Amino acid sequence: MANFIKYHKLTSINAWIKGALMNKLSIFTIIIVFPGYLMFSCISKTIPPPSASLPVPTEKQLAWHELEMYAFVHFTTNTFTDKEWGYGNENPEVFNPTQLNVDQWVKTIKDAGMKALILTCKHHDGFCLWPSAYTKHSVKSSRWKNGQGDVVKDVADACRKHGLKFGIYLSPWDRNRADYGTAAYVEYYRNQLREIFTNYGPIFEMWFDGANGGDGYYGGSNEKRKIDGSKYYDWPGTIKIIRDLDSSVVFFSDAGPDIRWCGNEKGYIGDTNWCTINTDTIYAGKPDINNLLNTGEENGKSWVPAEVDVSIRPGWFYHQNQDTMVKTAEELFHIYLSSVGRGANLLLNIPPDQRGLIHENDVKALKEFKKLKDSIFNKNMAFNSKVVTDSYRGNSKEYAGSNVTDGKKNTYWTTDDEIKKGQLDIYLKNKETIKYIIIQEYIKLGQRIKSFTISVWIDNNWMEIQKSTTIGYKRILKLNPVKTNRIRINIVDSKACPIISNVEIY
Repeated sequence: MANFIKYHKLTSINAWIKGALMNKLSIFTIIIVFPGYLMFSCISKTIPPPSASLPVPTEKQLAWHELEMYAFVHFTTNTFTDKEWGYGNENPEVFNPTQLNVDQWVKTIKDAGMKALILTCKHHDGFCLWPSAYTKHSVKSSRWKNGQGDVVKDVADACRKHGLKFGIYLSPWDRNRADYGTAAYVEYYRNQLREIFTNYGPIFEMWFDGANGGDGYYGGSNEKRKIDGSKYYDWPGTIKIIRDLDSSVVFFSDAGPDIRWCGNEKGYIGDTNWCTINTDTIYAGKPDINNLLNTGEENGKSWVPAEVDVSIRPGWFYHQNQDTMVKTAEELFHIYLSSVGRGANLLLNIPPDQRGLIHENDVKALKEFKKLKDSIFNKNMAFNSKVVTDSYRGNSKEYAGSNVTDGKKNTYWTTDDEIKKGQLDIYLKNKETIKYIIIQEYIKLGQRIKSFTISVWIDNNWMEIQKSTTIGYKRILKLNPVKTNRIRINIVDSKACPIISNVEIY
């Protein structure tokens, strides 16, 4: 409660009382001080924020959202056998990078604007990039560094050195193990997870692949094996083991529990993208759920946002014949808009070559992508711009429209509880050619907005130029370039009173 005293001429008393009531000043007294003046002693009533629209993200999920974009690094015996999926019968001696330089990987990734790296510590072939105590099928049996090397340690250390977060991929499927499909293999897999999390942490994300079971070497059997993906790994028990070792990790799989797959490997999430989903019938590798994963569920009971995984090349591992097929800066920017620009995170795969370096063509594309992205989002024309709204919560400045252009992530505009629509008119200082609009919801209180439109002021009229559905953590709208000095964001429908924390215009 805030106490304050004001002196007003009698001629202004009506206006002052009206303002006090509009601003929810619940108690005030009037005392005559001297002729012609009154003194008001007032106690202001704090307007409470909206209640959360459940479910909401955890603190570690919020931190994950803010990463926005990071790298996948696929590197194993496949790099040297020119395969995408090894069968598990590869001789470990084939793994022998001649110029391995993980600092080059990490610096390239950081310079591209990414904030983390996820390493394929073990792919489906079962070859381990660290000297695991539980198998000979690892770097300790390779020619690289005479079996004394440890790629996982080198990458984890380089990430810490250069300020990137470190994550891991450890394939549940193992085409090398003779015991795959039995309870003994599940214990083997858990032992390797214990190794990784004990020796190489902290780890920000654990990536579980949905590929489980099929043909493989399996210790010489050369056969197909099937497992029940919903039960075999006892995911709740496996995840608990990891959480006991590192409570800060977030888990990715089709079903989460923290992050979900986007349903494709093409680099996009749905135009409608809810961060919420019902997980009770979803598990890693379940067929026919791709569309559901791509859109999420408006009334989902769990907060499980989407991650978009895509490779900078046609394949996930390096292949020399793909050196001319690296995605261009423009293609990468389109993927960025179709992932981060629709409220998902982007996991971009960048595979090192047989030297152990990120190829020059990939480095060039990443530099050009960063330059293009920075040139587009160079000057936010909306920063500190005037914002006029049709209403704001309790007529309190704490929730006024100006909060969306102040550059602060924890201030926001919102309405009274019963109002699920709203307009924000942003006034630029001058007429500008606008091409992109960024909008962010205050997701700490849930994802709410179901549909909205964008209009611009042209020839003394409002012209609607775009309509869309969800917003979430971040929405980037690419517009047909238009010159204007006023932009209207019209919230058409929301699950609860809409809350917007940030608007940027470029």
